[in-house]
Amino acid sequence: MMKAKRFLAGRLALAAGTAAILILAGCASRTPKPSVPEAPAVPAKTPPAGIILEYKMPAGQILRYQDHSETLEASDVMGQSIESKINSTSICSFQAKGRKEQNHLLGVTIDDMSLTINSPRGDLSPDMSPVKGKSFDMVLSPIGTEVDVSGAESITYQFVTGPRNVAAGFKTFFPDLPGKPVKVGDSWPSSFAIDEKSGATNMHIEFQAVNTLEGFENVDGMECARVSSKVTGTVSGTGSQQGADLLFKGTLKGGDIWHFAPKEGLFVKSTSEVVSEMTISVSGPQTMTIPTTQTRKSEVKLAGR
Repeated sequence: MMKAKRFLAGRLALAAGTAAILILAGCASRTPKPSVPEAPAVPAKTPPAGIILEYKMPAGQILRYQDHSETLEASDVMGQSIESKINSTSICSFQAKGRKEQNHLLGVTIDDMSLTINSPRGDLSPDMSPVKGKSFDMVLSPIGTEVDVSGAESITYQFVTGPRNVAAGFKTFFPDLPGKPVKVGDSWPSSFAIDEKSGATNMHIEFQAVNTLEGFENVDGMECARVSSKVTGTVSGTGSQQGADLLFKGTLKGGDIWHFAPKEGLFVKSTSEVVSEMTISVSGPQTMTIPTTQTRKSEVKLAGR
């Protein structure tokens, strides 16, 4: 009986882990505007009316971004502590195709993408070849709203819980800009929600962020606005595995430091850290509650243009 329980615990811990991955991993899946300890920016003088931040994206421009994230996850399954580590890396290119009404039309290509899960039950690396080299169009507003990423929904790979598409990561890729002139010390809010489905698992996550212009500093030869973001959010979802029904519920909080070049109109870099506290309630042949804590660190940077 104990052997059966340990086997069940391992499978459900993997379910808990993959549920968290569904929320936080993906091609360029940047943690949405979340406090990462870094040296404070040196405040720079800005015009009394402030500075305007907006994406410029001239037609023909190609931006190549590299993303890496590392996630440490700890779950308590029937008194047994289970830890896993998740590494995700991707390189994606965004080619500006001109305007679509008042927005930017971008052609996105997934140049490379990898995902590795290390757990007590062994290592897992989904086959990402079905998504490598695939392209789709997305629409981005001048202030960073991902207006349309529906083209990414048809780009899928086989995940632990079933087929999964790459759209979620692109729904929060670009930082939200204020949409008005800002000075050092000014703040602006942003909020959004993500729905993710993989097989029988459905997840919903909502974010609220407060973004603050801290100052200006040089990054890779560009004078950049340095923005800090504080994030809070909620996680909910349902699923099933091996005849058991799963209910997910939790919260998350964290921070992000990101850089934007006003002159070039470019997102340049982001360093994020977020912690989520989630509970997975299991009902069916066996009933239990699995508390899970996840710490995710990630970096996105402009690798070429």
